[in-house]
Amino acid sequence: MFAYIVRRLLYAIPILIGVNLLTFTLFFVVNSPDDMAASQLGEKYVTPEAITNWKRKHGYDKPLFINPEAGGVTQLTDTIFFNKSVRLFAFDFGRSESGRDITTDVATRMWPSLAVALPTFLVGIWVNICVALMVVMFHGTRLDRGAVFLFVALMSISYLFYIIGGQFLVAKTWRLVPISGFHTEGQVWKFLILPVLVGVVAGIGAGARWYRTLFLEEANQDYVRTARAKGCSELSILFQHILPNAMIPILTGVVVLIPSLFMGSLLIESFFGIPGLGSYMLDAIKSQDFAIVRTMVFIGSVLYIFGLILTDISYTWADPRVRLS
Repeated sequence: MFAYIVRRLLYAIPILIGVNLLTFTLFFVVNSPDDMAASQLGEKYVTPEAITNWKRKHGYDKPLFINPEAGGVTQLTDTIFFNKSVRLFAFDFGRSESGRDITTDVATRMWPSLAVALPTFLVGIWVNICVALMVVMFHGTRLDRGAVFLFVALMSISYLFYIIGGQFLVAKTWRLVPISGFHTEGQVWKFLILPVLVGVVAGIGAGARWYRTLFLEEANQDYVRTARAKGCSELSILFQHILPNAMIPILTGVVVLIPSLFMGSLLIESFFGIPGLGSYMLDAIKSQDFAIVRTMVFIGSVLYIFGLILTDISYTWADPRVRLS
């Protein structure tokens, strides 16, 4: 097990380097350092001298990848790529283009993101699995066909509809919770109920339909027919046979959601005024703050790779037949 984890961590290094290099290259294909300086300075203050000073102040006055004027190793280290991207592997995020410490911002904003994403993640999985199991129990009936139609309809509705509809109905009409905002002091749960509810309801269509497919595949296996022949109840078959044997594909699908626990949701945080990492990323894209964008992409890549490793390890718990070496 230990050798497997070490090997996967070593495999992650070239992946992170590739993602980092691709992000850096794409960003500077779209925006040159001069464009970044002009965007940060504003139209009224854009002059050749101001651009030069901004680039010198923020470290963008050097070559991108290779500095031919330097000697030895400094040809590679005295570049924008090394100073702005390579240092990420030491988790040295530096400062944003506006001068804020990115590490402090990430450490502060990750908690509001977790406060929304974690209950949405856990409650959503529980609701989707329960709904899917109930539909599978009545497979082939009108309830099953109606549920599939409802799942497809829910999947077809825009995420914005759930957000705006939830704000209008629950917050504005019924006045049960605040329409937006987030305060760490006092009753924080009041500001979390509506975003979590919207996130869970918006994911029922796709989630329950996917879990239904997984459970139906298991329901047609020989061991299920054997359990029925032995007189096992449908509830026993669902929870003691079908659900445990469907855990591996469930774990595989869940891993893609792990980065969102820390990274937040762009729409949810923006519409509900939650100062999390999702809105932080969106603001950085709007302001063309490359320092924040590259940091968030790097963190997302690290979390995704960590999730893959965690999923592989959890396979041994879900299915004893799986052994990692």
